[in-house]
Amino acid sequence: MFVVIFGRPGCPFCVFANQLADKLHAAGAIEGFRYIDIQAEGITKADLEKTIGKPVTTVPQIFVDKTHIGGFSEFDQYVREQDLLATANAN
Repeated sequence: MFVVIFGRPGCPFCVFANQLADKLHAAGAIEGFRYIDIQAEGITKADLEKTIGKPVTTVPQIFVDKTHIGGFSEFDQYVREQDLLATANAN
């Protein structure tokens, strides 16, 4: 499982998403993750809307294995529903 996080500097939820992905990676629950700074990469919210297929009003926007999950709250919920940390810690 690979996670991609689209975020921007100064966004606390982008930091939280990065921290959660790092924790998942360290626990072996995901294969890896990539944080993409949309400002540094010149990616607009309109660009993300084209990729996601719906309006984007906030960041981060998070994908798991190329499937759009949503923002940090949805990512956190996904991790809990999949019980990823517990599963990784059990291995």
